[in-house]
Amino acid sequence: MPWVVGIDEAGYGPNLGPLVQAAVGLHLPDGDPAGWETLKAVVRRSHEKDDGRLLIDDSKKVYARGGLESLEQGVWSALDRWYGCVDQLIATHALGCLAALATELWYDANEQLPAERWLPVDLGRSDVLAVATVVPALRFNQICDEADSKGAVLARGLVELIPEALNGLKPDGEPVMILCDKHGGRNFYASMIQAAFPDGWVIAEKESAAESRYRVEQLDRPVMVTFRPRADGDSVAVALASMLCKYLREVCMMQFNRFWAKHVPGIRPTAGYPVDAKRFYAEIRPAMAKLGLTEDQVWRKR
Repeated sequence: MPWVVGIDEAGYGPNLGPLVQAAVGLHLPDGDPAGWETLKAVVRRSHEKDDGRLLIDDSKKVYARGGLESLEQGVWSALDRWYGCVDQLIATHALGCLAALATELWYDANEQLPAERWLPVDLGRSDVLAVATVVPALRFNQICDEADSKGAVLARGLVELIPEALNGLKPDGEPVMILCDKHGGRNFYASMIQAAFPDGWVIAEKESAAESRYRVEQLDRPVMVTFRPRADGDSVAVALASMLCKYLREVCMMQFNRFWAKHVPGIRPTAGYPVDAKRFYAEIRPAMAKLGLTEDQVWRKR
């Protein structure tokens, strides 16, 4: 029985708020690496009717159907955990992010969770693994400046997530399939994967617009890494990773908007995407000056 690890991101395009990347691993039968058939008794997708099963899909579709409540119900039910506050959630699943987040004036570590009211759904699985990275604006800008590339932020997150995820997959020796959403129009990932597996040997099996697939040899278990566009529709694991990313970012953006509403009364909240971000940023700049915040601490320049 292989492990299937799905990896996705949320917040790569915005100019405000953090970027979040996540990896979710599921133990699935050999004949159903996508997982939809295995979990169909308890999981439904966005095009199916609401019949009490848990809504799992591309995070944008889930959010459009049920907002933060549906994201939260899906993520918490899959992880089968209860978190009392934001810091507990971040500390449990995000890699070394607490120190960076603690420097963000908008971050409220003690905010109580869950944010919404919902009923948990039992997936009947105890073998779910989840890890994430949360990159606030200042750190995002620092990585872009160091590498002179926005893509370096996604690449660095992937290199951090993959080994951390594999370290948590037990028992040792079982095969692992890693499925990732493509990074924009990029088709070549061998050097990135090699950085994630310094003790392995990466072999490119296919590199095209439709799919980029790699085999990693000389490890203690068989590992395949595949990148596809819209991978969150192909796999429960990628869909859950997408939902975890979106959920963490939405929780952060709730805090971000709440913070600025205290300093700029009446300001309309923002999702941080380019057009509206310019409006929001222009309105908060006088308050930024009073708080001693620089542009790099708030505005993601790429």
